[in-house]
Amino acid sequence: MSEVTLDCKGLPCPEPVLVCKKCVEAGPPRTITVAVDNEAARENVTRFLTGQGYTVTWTPTGGAMTLTGIRSGAEAGAAPADCACTKTVVFLTAETIGRGDETLGGKLMFNFLGTLPEMGPSLWRIILVNGAVKMAASGHPCLDKLKSLEAAGVSLLVCGTCLDFFALLDKKEAGQTTNMLDVVTSLDVADKIIRA
Repeated sequence: MSEVTLDCKGLPCPEPVLVCKKCVEAGPPRTITVAVDNEAARENVTRFLTGQGYTVTWTPTGGAMTLTGIRSGAEAGAAPADCACTKTVVFLTAETIGRGDETLGGKLMFNFLGTLPEMGPSLWRIILVNGAVKMAASGHPCLDKLKSLEAAGVSLLVCGTCLDFFALLDKKEAGQTTNMLDVVTSLDVADKIIRA
């Protein structure tokens, strides 16, 4: 199969990525064109196709976006080389730690993120869902901590559905917009999961 066109407009996260995944697994086409209607879907599909060896471009089409992925002859889909050490995922669901006082909880989260580099190369990925996505947005006190971790090579995934819910898609300054397929896959392959 050399070319496939998929209409993923109106599909909730993570359906656009799942449709693309099914198509690629059935026999990767050389060219895949995908129509989506929101920014989170555009970022998620782009990242998925790029990870499968496609070069992706996109253009606005009316109220939607059309992504075109072209696959080179090189072998695609291979996972990047990771260290032989333990893969630890930090799974965060709020911008604070603990219950009782929000100000104290915010300080604890700030300190927690600042201490994560002490884990060394075993810290593989940080996943932000629900209220935790606010930390990746402009103006948040924890944003610089997340940017530093990302610059040090830690993968940072930020839930696109959550960003959309909090109207923060255009304010995200750190991490990659992600979907539940990436979240579930990350948790599945992790050797250790830390929830804070």
